[in-house]
Amino acid sequence: MLQPISIRYAFRPRRRSLACAEVADLFGLSDEQPPYVVAENLELDVRPGDVVLFTGPSGSGKSSLLRAVSEQLGAMDIHSPDLPAVPLVDALGGPVPRRLDLLAACGLSEARLMLRTPAELSDGQRYRFRLAYTIQDVVACGSRRNRFLMADEFAAMLDRTLAKVLAFNVRKMAWRSGVGVLAATTHEDLVEDLNPDMWVQCRGDGEVGAVRRDPKDGRPVSRAVCGSRKAPAATGRISLGGITADTDSVSSAGSCCCGTATTRSASACSWRRRRVSNSGRGFSD
Repeated sequence: MLQPISIRYAFRPRRRSLACAEVADLFGLSDEQPPYVVAENLELDVRPGDVVLFTGPSGSGKSSLLRAVSEQLGAMDIHSPDLPAVPLVDALGGPVPRRLDLLAACGLSEARLMLRTPAELSDGQRYRFRLAYTIQDVVACGSRRNRFLMADEFAAMLDRTLAKVLAFNVRKMAWRSGVGVLAATTHEDLVEDLNPDMWVQCRGDGEVGAVRRDPKDGRPVSRAVCGSRKAPAATGRISLGGITADTDSVSSAGSCCCGTATTRSASACSWRRRRVSNSGRGFSD
């Protein structure tokens, strides 16, 4: 179990400049603005060898939480190592077949790529090689504390099919090697393939939900919630880009917060009325 995590960002910068003061005056911001809270006393049950996935929209605080957990676990950031200026197959250690397996698992199975240097790769290819290079370093590290790697914006620059394949392979490598993975992404379509032991969902405004899952069947086994923000109750009004508009009331059997439910409900009722009225004519719509 990690130490409780609290992350707050002061609204005003510590070092104030004339430009900062001008922006504050322009938008009517006072010194009493409360800090931006990412998490408050959040407890996460992260265990050795766990795959932990942080998801949420941009600006929700998932990267801040990722870094805080990574610091406590002594995880190795895949962007930290300096990549050697040698062909990929030479940059890795061990028997050649093992090097090829690791490169292939990270989506670098083409021979022409294995003979290139990291500087000759595209950004997406270099990201995948960084993942392979860091996995090798973490596996070689004897310290149990450092057997975690951190990958922010996990597979963000890859097409979705390749990203899902990479997530599936990373999950297998974590099982086989015992290396823990801390990953953050805006794409929740990777949950099924990465199959994390813990899924941390950052919703913004200090609200964080954490679910510890059983990787065998994906069912939650424990939950942790941080934040006091509650889901808004249905009021019969919708807000689009700050513009509020009234909506028709919907019956409790088919209530919904969006206006689409009203249209569908009305259409269904109209369809039923036509069917009843036409039933005596020997046909229906």
